[in-house]
Parts: sequence; structure tokens; C-alpha cells
Amino acid sequence: MSYVIPPPAQASLPILGTDARFPLRRVFCIGRNYAEHAREMNMPVDRARPLFFCKPADAVVADGADVPYPSGTANLHHEVEMVVALGGGGSHLDTAQAQAAIWGYGVGLDLTRRDLQAEAKAHGDPWDTAKAFDHSAPVSALRPAGEARLSADTALRLHVNGALRQQGRLGDMLHDAAQIIVALSMLFELKAGDLLFTGTPAGVAALARGDRFHAELDGIAELHGQIV
Repeated sequence: MSYVIPPPAQASLPILGTDARFPLRRVFCIGRNYAEHAREMNMPVDRARPLFFCKPADAVVADGADVPYPSGTANLHHEVEMVVALGGGGSHLDTAQAQAAIWGYGVGLDLTRRDLQAEAKAHGDPWDTAKAFDHSAPVSALRPAGEARLSADTALRLHVNGALRQQGRLGDMLHDAAQIIVALSMLFELKAGDLLFTGTPAGVAALARGDRFHAELDGIAELHGQIV
């Protein structure tokens, strides 16, 4: 097949312990999946209607690369999240099918132009410019699901310049990974290569140029990076 312009590079993530890469298709995110974070944002939680949004696959920052401070904002916020990579998919999945679709786990940051998000909310506008901008999704190397020992007590943490900013437990999530996948599959046909950000605990705050961050899904994945 020939193209009239060069095709874009395939976005991908490294896999722990191997030189192989995980190719990315779509990036889905869930909002307000930790009650304490919803409260700090003064937003209601409706467990029956989970809130979803998307980022483009080329917004993913891989391999510990520097993260440029985005244009158009004076209030860039961090949101540390467990990231789930899908090796399968489908529509209208049940819980067992959703769990079987999980290929691996990582940790990432859902970076947010908070001032643009607040403005969009005030006017009832979409959040795209606040969430789906370039370099808005730094993600760690992935650990295959068969090597990951997750429990309700698995900790999710973010340090910025050595100081703890966010900390939570996977058991604090209102919807666990399989439940998120089930709900998403009612709205989209999920496929291998899809990436899922699973929500952030309380403690979101601003990042500045020069800040160094260390995100951790305890015992599973780590992400180091810098805002430049």
C-alpha cells in the first residue's frame, strides 16, 4: 500500500524485562473514580453513570521522556493513575471477559489544563483542550498481568520534587478495572492496544517547569519524569 504522505509513527509503550513494545490504539480515561478526589473538585459522583473521556494515543509520553509544559495554560495539574493495557476487547463484555481482556498494568499521569477545564465546565463546553493535548499522558513501562500481584491494598503514589503529593489504594476506586472495562464496552468496541486510565486519588495540584515527578503503582510499575 502506498500513502500520499508518510504515515504517523506507531505510538507504543515499553514492556518491563523485554525489548518488545506494546502498540497503542486508543486511550480511554474515567473521571471521578475516587470519592475523595471528586469531593476536592466539588463534583458529584454518580456510580450508575461513570464519566469517560479520551486522549489521543500520540499524547502518551513513553520511556521517561521529558514532558513539555503545555501552551495555553497557567495551571497544569497532575493526576496519578493506574493504567490498564488491553490485549483483547469486544462489545457488551461481562466481568469475566473484561478481566480476561487485560494484558498488563502500568502507572501514568493524566495531565490536565485545570484552568481550561474550569472554563469549559462553567460554559458547559467539552473538556478536550483541557485533557487531550500533546504530551498529556506520561506512562510507565507495562508489566504483564500474569506478573502483577494486585490487591485492594496496592498503593498508588505520586511524589513531586521528593514530596508526597498523592496517595491512595486500588480498593478506594468506585469502579475497579474490570467494571470500568464492562462499562466502556457498552459504549465502544474495545480492542487490543487500548489503554485505560482508571482515575486518581485526592491531592491533585499544580506542576511547574523544572518539577520532577515519581509515580508508583506499588510493586508493579514506576514512572520518573520532568516538566520542561
